[in-house]
Amino acid sequence: MGISAGLPAGLAPPVKVALARAVDKMPRGDVARGALLFEPKWDGYRCVAVRDDRGATLWSRQGKELSGYFPELCAAIVSAVPPGCVIDGEAVIWSQGRLNFDALQQRLGAGPKILPGLVTAAPANYVAFDVLAVAGHDARNLPLSDRRALLEELATGWEPPLSLSPTTTDRSVAEQWLEELPHTGIEGLVIKGTNQPYTPGVRSWLKLKHRETLDIICGAVIGPITQPSEVVAGLILDGELRIVGRSTPLKMRESRELARWLQPPMGAHPWPAIVKGRALDRFNRDKEPVALTLVEPVVIEVSADTSWSGKSFRHPLRILRARPELSPADVISPKQLRSAVEGP
Repeated sequence: MGISAGLPAGLAPPVKVALARAVDKMPRGDVARGALLFEPKWDGYRCVAVRDDRGATLWSRQGKELSGYFPELCAAIVSAVPPGCVIDGEAVIWSQGRLNFDALQQRLGAGPKILPGLVTAAPANYVAFDVLAVAGHDARNLPLSDRRALLEELATGWEPPLSLSPTTTDRSVAEQWLEELPHTGIEGLVIKGTNQPYTPGVRSWLKLKHRETLDIICGAVIGPITQPSEVVAGLILDGELRIVGRSTPLKMRESRELARWLQPPMGAHPWPAIVKGRALDRFNRDKEPVALTLVEPVVIEVSADTSWSGKSFRHPLRILRARPELSPADVISPKQLRSAVEGP
């Protein structure tokens, strides 16, 4: 592939993507970056769409071809995007007004017999947010403001499943997005400078995730009960205390503080002493079993992002403090919490 397929040199797939560095608060602009451009952070699969003379292919940020899992997106790109274009974006699936990451996971685990049914039942959408090449010309060295103008021109007339990610340079609008969009599954904001070129493999963008404070049940820890290194999070789902995730590694002070409230189980414990790595993190490729130090369930207040699947947290939780005065039986799931806050 390459120039012979209508693509600029260096943009034959797999294509290296620009990356984002996590920040905890809204940044200020500077002369080097220029004005700040804010975009929603989509909860989907990062996908580079490559449209060459032969058709369209989709590639993950790790360089894996995803075309076969999203045939409807490839067909739409062939129809609406001219050859010689490389677009950066996100494959997402909407379900009942909310982004459904689990549906995307099902696609990648589906065989050829099951996949067509999933495509029909839960069609994917492609949300474009940058362009690396247009009409066979490399656009990566152009400032973001110019690339965005090219992308908007390219997207003229697009219809679902193709769409353009919204952007704003208005800080107050971005702050509103950060607070109001998470109920749709939007994870937060990606923040870019309008002067910035596209920098493959470099964390030149920023990402600010929406976080919420909620309670979980600590049913076990990793490491000694007197010096835990991580908390194993549980919630009561379908009447049972189930493992739903893990915490980030505890700092020494956090470990000492938590150990004050930990005690061995007073009776039979619903969890085994050894679990598979995937029981703590469904996306953990480490298949080695993990030894748990079982404890009498205690309520812990944590900071979590929006990545609650309905059964587990996809990302590690940040421990805030123990809540021994609360009963584990009163802890509710993030879905129940959001429903209570948002109302019917």
